[in-house]
Amino acid sequence: MSPLKLSELNRIVQNVLSLHFTDTLWVVAEISDCREAANGHCYMELVEKEEERSGGFTAKARANVWRNVWQQVKCDFQRQTGRSLATGLKILAEVSVQFHEVYGYSLTIHDIDATYTLGEQHKKRQHILQQLEEDGVLTLNQELVLPSLVQRIAVISAEGAAGYGDFMHQLEESGYRFQTQLFSATMQGTKVAESVIAALDSIATEFSLWDVVVIIRGGGATSDLDGFEDYELAANVAQFPLPIITGIGHERDDTVIDFVAHTPCKSPTAVAAFLIETMQDVHAGLNRLEERLSQAAEELLTSRKMHYERLVHRYSSAAVNFVNRQQVVHHRLSQRIAQGVQEQLFTQNHSLQALATRLHSTTTQVLERNQHKLSLFAKTLHWADPQRTLAMGYSITYTADGKVVKVQELLPGTPIRTVTADGEVWSSVTETPENQH
Repeated sequence: MSPLKLSELNRIVQNVLSLHFTDTLWVVAEISDCREAANGHCYMELVEKEEERSGGFTAKARANVWRNVWQQVKCDFQRQTGRSLATGLKILAEVSVQFHEVYGYSLTIHDIDATYTLGEQHKKRQHILQQLEEDGVLTLNQELVLPSLVQRIAVISAEGAAGYGDFMHQLEESGYRFQTQLFSATMQGTKVAESVIAALDSIATEFSLWDVVVIIRGGGATSDLDGFEDYELAANVAQFPLPIITGIGHERDDTVIDFVAHTPCKSPTAVAAFLIETMQDVHAGLNRLEERLSQAAEELLTSRKMHYERLVHRYSSAAVNFVNRQQVVHHRLSQRIAQGVQEQLFTQNHSLQALATRLHSTTTQVLERNQHKLSLFAKTLHWADPQRTLAMGYSITYTADGKVVKVQELLPGTPIRTVTADGEVWSSVTETPENQH
């Protein structure tokens, strides 16, 4: 048999393929390259990879989508999936087999089933979540307690990204003092998972400096978020020792790390709004506490003022009553003396002079003695004034229910209130005479 020319062999192959592949076929493959040419055609490279993520290929083929088909296929896929046809997607395509004598073997794509790609993405995500659950780490980050005051924020984002800029601008405009530091990472492409994990590792070396970690990325094509659909990245987020808040993409977007993060938000601005709202809640709580403390202090001062006013009134009334009683006694004594004098006027005129002199002397002495008594009593009242006692450095100690403290009734841990001239102090008993030994 004489040898064949290459062109003859290629024609034979072409004829064989034409005879055996007369109809279109549905083929499952992954897009490894996708280029839309200026002429409107799209040129792809389709691959089949080995299992277990080894990265090796078991098959490759060139594929063409001609302009009249490409525009329709592209629009339908975008409408159904919310994303563009791009590298890394697994597709189900209707193809016809072509063989050109010069360009060799290729496939012509006539249609792409978008529902298959959606199903594959969902299966991939569910597989990752199931594996995390089996590993016992799925909800670890969600179980962490978010600090009541979130102020120190480690931010993972791309430096100069619009989403990061919007996030920082919103925090700055809030009026609250947030402490932030950017840990720059690649947020698009095949290096996303590796880069974000590296940023998390950097934060972990100094995690005590931060309250939370924020992972943010602005919007774009849905396919740009494929880097976040990664088991290793999801596992790192789920097991991180600080609460992680995510804001990746737009309102409609979500990734696998949103399912394992402590608090998922829809966008970078939504993350900023969440942090600001947290600070507002803390501020409102402090205002309520301040109001309660102010009201309690005012009520206590009013109560103490009324108490001291009652004491002053009580001591003042006692002094007035005493003076009135002494005046009555003095009046009665004067009347008695005057009556005796009248009785003796007619019978002892000579003695009246001497008696009058003696009476005057006696009266003066009685008045002096009574005035002395009054002076002593006034001094007693002055020295007994509680306010003066407090002003000298003494204090009065009460129990929590307002009773004067008796040491033998106190127990360790009993709250007591000590009143001084310029205020009061709350304290707690740590030791009593019974437990000193």
